[in-house]
Amino acid sequence: MRAGSLTRNPLHIVICLAVALLLAGCAGSKSSESGNVYTVKRGDTLYKISRQTGTSVNDLARLNGISPPYTIEVGQRLKLNGSSKSSSAKGGTQTAKVVPSSAVPLSSWPPVGQRCWRWPTTGKVIRPYSTSEGGNKGIDIAGSRGQAVYAAGAGKVVYAGNQLRGYGNLIMIKHSDEYITAYAHNDTILVNNGQSVKIGQKIATMGSTDADGVQLHFQIRYKATAIDPLRYLPPQGNPPKC
Repeated sequence: MRAGSLTRNPLHIVICLAVALLLAGCAGSKSSESGNVYTVKRGDTLYKISRQTGTSVNDLARLNGISPPYTIEVGQRLKLNGSSKSSSAKGGTQTAKVVPSSAVPLSSWPPVGQRCWRWPTTGKVIRPYSTSEGGNKGIDIAGSRGQAVYAAGAGKVVYAGNQLRGYGNLIMIKHSDEYITAYAHNDTILVNNGQSVKIGQKIATMGSTDADGVQLHFQIRYKATAIDPLRYLPPQGNPPKC
């Protein structure tokens, strides 16, 4: 039930534009390390990259012009020891910029109640949405392995696979020309590309693929902008009021 290559997916352009989203320009399907350049993936820190690549934190900061607090972005390419060029760092000692994910300002977010959403699963929200640069662009919900994951709304599956590094087994559902939801770190995927799904339909089971623990990372995207799911979901345990 895995998606084919993104380059063969007829909805590739839609996915990259609406869900550039998860990784910068859909580049995350490639290896995170190539030669002397490392591509940052979700959950990385400079310290973690240092341990993985053997390049000290001081060298990573110096080679890439990154100053404390060592802010890095998903999709950023970092020079490692011995590399001659970085495609994302530009000399100097300025902090690496984080590319804003929001194209739609908060003041233009859709009104609550415009669409009918239901919780994709049950559990404690262990990491909320954040509007800060580099912050979480969805919510992370803790649960148990194999726990059911449901479609938050009716729509069509536009991606079901694991080619976007940092998100594990990922499902994306298009609900309209304006809305897409994403469900990451699943254990098993129960739907296929192009499949129509109903609100509340079981689409996956919770897992820990590309995550530190069993959890669901859930996003609602409005015109490709990540908006706070907690603003639009009903109180947990309650049915949608629409």
